Amino acid sequence: MANTLNYNEIRERKVIVLYGEPHEVLSSHIARKQQGKPTNQVKLRNLTTGVTRQEVFRMTDTAPEADVSKKKVTFLYKKFNRQTDKDEVWFCDVDDRANRFTIPADVIGDQAKFLKKNTPVEAVYFGEERVIGVSLPIKMDLKVTEAPPNTRGNTAQGGNKVVTLQTGATVNVPMFINTGDTIRINTDTGDYVERM
Repeated sequence: MANTLNYNEIRERKVIVLYGEPHEVLSSHIARKQQGKPTNQVKLRNLTTGVTRQEVFRMTDTAPEADVSKKKVTFLYKKFNRQTDKDEVWFCDVDDRANRFTIPADVIGDQAKFLKKNTPVEAVYFGEERVIGVSLPIKMDLKVTEAPPNTRGNTAQGGNKVVTLQTGATVNVPMFINTGDTIRINTDTGDYVERM
């Protein structure tokens, strides 16, 4: 049974059900106007679609806490589905590789480009059956498959170049990174962290 949260309990990192969909609270601010009753001004992100929205909860408002759980799974491969005209991302249970399932790439978002074969990740479930996202490790090590040669010129600001990783993703990196190097990437921001 899910908890019911009062207006002032709807805070950062809580996940609530709004309009039948799970929403993560990104920020909240309880404000009180001179003669009025306090309100909680909340910024939410829909965990299914990724869309952010603003909501105002008054003193009498409540919201059910979402039943969200995580389960370890292994990434297998990405595939384009001609019938739906969308990319699908295939996973399997860590313990049973025969138990396979797919998640639309748009549910995973930009992090899908950093998935490499046999990477363990956490699938985020809403309720018992519905997968609403995937949680990747914050930092991942990926191999550079293509890197343009270094060029002479104005490197006073630290010069960068765009390289292609083994997963097909492209990332801005410092000039000293070459093809064959392994680099660490922050999967939340998509930024280069360091050469390994």
